[in-house]
Amino acid sequence: MKLEMSGQMRMEQRMKLAPHMIQSMEILQLPILALQERIEQEINNNPVLELEELGDETGEEDAAQESTAQDEDDDKVEQKVLVVDTDANKADDFERLATFGRDYDDYVEQPGPSRPAGSDEVDAKLQAIKNTAAPPHSLHDHLTDQWRLVEAPAAVKKAGETIIDFIDDRGYLGIRLEQLHNKDKNDFTLEDLKEALRLVQTLEPAGVGARDLKECLLIQMAPEGMSFEMDLVAHHMDALLENRLPDIAKKMRCSLDQINHAVERLRKLDTSPGLQISQSPNLPIAPDVIVEPVGDSGDYAVRLAYDYLPNLRLNDGYVKMAKDAEVNEGTRKFLQNNIRSAQWIMEAIEQRKNTLVKVTRAIVTYQRDFFDRGPLYLKPLPMAKVAEEIGVHVATVSRAVAGKYMQCPWGILPLRKFFSGGTEDAQGQEHSWEAIRVQLQQLIDSEDKANPLSDDQIRERLAAAGFARIARRTVAKYRGLLKTPAARFRKKY
Repeated sequence: MKLEMSGQMRMEQRMKLAPHMIQSMEILQLPILALQERIEQEINNNPVLELEELGDETGEEDAAQESTAQDEDDDKVEQKVLVVDTDANKADDFERLATFGRDYDDYVEQPGPSRPAGSDEVDAKLQAIKNTAAPPHSLHDHLTDQWRLVEAPAAVKKAGETIIDFIDDRGYLGIRLEQLHNKDKNDFTLEDLKEALRLVQTLEPAGVGARDLKECLLIQMAPEGMSFEMDLVAHHMDALLENRLPDIAKKMRCSLDQINHAVERLRKLDTSPGLQISQSPNLPIAPDVIVEPVGDSGDYAVRLAYDYLPNLRLNDGYVKMAKDAEVNEGTRKFLQNNIRSAQWIMEAIEQRKNTLVKVTRAIVTYQRDFFDRGPLYLKPLPMAKVAEEIGVHVATVSRAVAGKYMQCPWGILPLRKFFSGGTEDAQGQEHSWEAIRVQLQQLIDSEDKANPLSDDQIRERLAAAGFARIARRTVAKYRGLLKTPAARFRKKY
């Protein structure tokens, strides 16, 4: 086998993205709240970049005048304090020095950082502690704090700690007690586990520690004295979940009104008690663009919701230093790199604004019926159509609408809501799948609950409204997306 080295040449085309192009795409894809964090990060990391505030020059002049006046007042106070009597023996001066320490002992001995009285200096660490959110209190911590106060034998206490470790966020114990019992260890017995579970189920929130839905409801009803409801859940839970209320009334020898009244009381119970403690926080939503009608003209104005987004600028002093030949070469190179980086992010933010405005205006043009008449008139709109309209790539439109929201007369809606497929009705008019889902929800809301519509009947109603191409499985799919149960579960007796 012969090894040798040889040189080859070939010509090919490659598309490479410059760093500022990558940064521009990242800025375009960020929602407005994430963009605020990114701007703060850039300001902290780049000394050349700074915030532009209104009235900076006036503020600087006022600050200079106040500083000058303050200095003059301080000089007067200093002169008044420092001038002492010029007697020969200087006795008053020595007496002042002797009593100086005693006057400030209390101030020096105060805990915490000592700052002059009346100082406007802000303690950064103290502010950070005040602005830091408290750590979330999990369900496990909540139950553990209560379990410490429970009086029980040591083996039961140990068994209870083990049970709490296996309770999920919804408050259920998803493992059998036999699986928690380790025969190789003598920490606790199976009887200790059963006693510990009984005690754990007395903790707050009510219903925690249950092994299934039936037990969770029974635990919550026990202190309330709901004997009829407890009998209903204990012996007829399966039939209750299948909405077979007449069969239950026949077996319990009671009226349907009693069953319906009991069901209404059961609706007030919590099927996931653990979420009262370990509920995940709701993330805030802020609109990126605002679409609002212009008077009575029927037109719509598009503007960016950037009222609380800071304006950026370059520091004039650092820009001059970067051009000054007398400044150290390493310093000038450092400043030039930071100036270039600051210009890139400022250009990326400006490009993001222009792209969002163009995309939103195209949406308003194509979805005019939606803004005039409501969600039922939302039309199918592919992203390629908007991309062709504004002269950008489809991927740019996709990044521009990702995680963005629009505030309009119909509420705060995600921009992706306006891009969906659809179908045509009998008259050839296009309707998006979102509009069909709205129509389906309206049919279910207006149905007779004593005789709810089946999926076939809903399909027939949609066909009568012009949507003749909707299949029954499509109705079932959209009903599932709307989290609406089937007809036999929606029936009310």
